[in-house]
Amino acid sequence: MDSSDGYSIWQKKTIEFVRERYGDNVKIGAGNVVDAEGFRYLADAGADFIKVGVGGGSICITRETKGIGRGQASALIDVVNERNKYFEETGVYIPVCSDGGIVHDHHITIALALGADFVMMGRYFARFDESPTRVLKIGNNYVKEYWGEGSNRAKNWQRYDLGGNKDKLSFEEGVDSYIPYAGPLKDTLDVTILKIKSTMCNCGAVTLQELHEKARLTLVSDVSISEGKAHDVILKEIDNSYQN
Repeated sequence: MDSSDGYSIWQKKTIEFVRERYGDNVKIGAGNVVDAEGFRYLADAGADFIKVGVGGGSICITRETKGIGRGQASALIDVVNERNKYFEETGVYIPVCSDGGIVHDHHITIALALGADFVMMGRYFARFDESPTRVLKIGNNYVKEYWGEGSNRAKNWQRYDLGGNKDKLSFEEGVDSYIPYAGPLKDTLDVTILKIKSTMCNCGAVTLQELHEKARLTLVSDVSISEGKAHDVILKEIDNSYQN
């Protein structure tokens, strides 16, 4: 169940509805939430895993239009701490999915290091041949179409409807966009996975559980981020003319 407001009675009732008819045979992911209280509510309702993140997706404008949401790292830290506390109290481990905030490959590893069990990556996978959208040429660049479920293009207003014409919510919470076309999935995904494995190796971890335990996270400044990139050099422009 995917919503910009997962901490709601509607998700609790939906979980109850599914459980009454199908028992535990159907696994339910609930969300999205951004704090300990939201996690606890969905955990007590019976969710099998819980999604974290509001407004952090590349095509999401929930924070801009509604003023709700939270930085992805802050949300993950709170929810993961509550997940661990819930496990100590009940013996039930509920996996956490980090949804949003993935700009670069290393953000995947940071999300996992913060305690996420897996991540949700719409933009990442939408770039490849295997995604169902069209490849277009815009100017000199090849791109693929990518839009949010809360966008006008999706016309998925029933997800945001309060009932009746007067109270109907019909403003956008997502955009219609293009993303750079990246060809077949396999080659790029292999490199991403290698980066994750390499960082885990640096942390002395061979499993995600070990990464959760061994990774050391620290606050960094803008200067630290800048010095972590190529700086004080003139980058060479690669000439690909020989390939033509």
